[in-house]
Amino acid sequence: MSTIRLPASERRARVLDCACRVFSEGSYRGATTAELARSAGVTEPILYRHFDSKRDLYLACLDDTWERLRAIWDEAVASEPDPANWVRRLGQSFFEAQKKRVVIEALWVQALAEAGEDDEIRRYMQRHMRDVHAYVKDVIERAQAAGGILPERDAGAEAWLFLSAGLLKMISRRLGGLVEDDFPSIIASRRLWLTGREDLEA
Repeated sequence: MSTIRLPASERRARVLDCACRVFSEGSYRGATTAELARSAGVTEPILYRHFDSKRDLYLACLDDTWERLRAIWDEAVASEPDPANWVRRLGQSFFEAQKKRVVIEALWVQALAEAGEDDEIRRYMQRHMRDVHAYVKDVIERAQAAGGILPERDAGAEAWLFLSAGLLKMISRRLGGLVEDDFPSIIASRRLWLTGREDLEA
């Protein structure tokens, strides 16, 4: 039986998908190119045809997970008629996407740790987190324009606080539920501050 050779674009996508899983289940530092190639069913030379280094592959995984998360967020906002709930839906949809959540969480937490020792990863994460912040800021500004969030709130500052809450939740999961009991009240307090409304669903 002859094997079916995938087109280069499909092979690259397969390598990327498998690498995201390997990195998220292990670590950037611990994964080897041999393991990454084996998981995708290719040789190391084939892997290097698509990605110059393990770091490039890792950063491509971060790009890919952000594209997927952004699509989830776009759909979440588009499907929510009340602009007062748009920020809530961002957080909710992130944690509802169970499989993707684990990948995104693991890669972000790993990247933040690696940024302390790898200049290229640090520069990437600076740009990456600014992109995520810009997305959230835009959602907040649109919610303000639609009357869902109080106009006096600083959209840029609130976007950073939203991301901080998400990172806190990730850290909590890594530490066995450090703030699980407190998190609902944290979110409720933030939502009341943003919207001024007490009638919103918790």
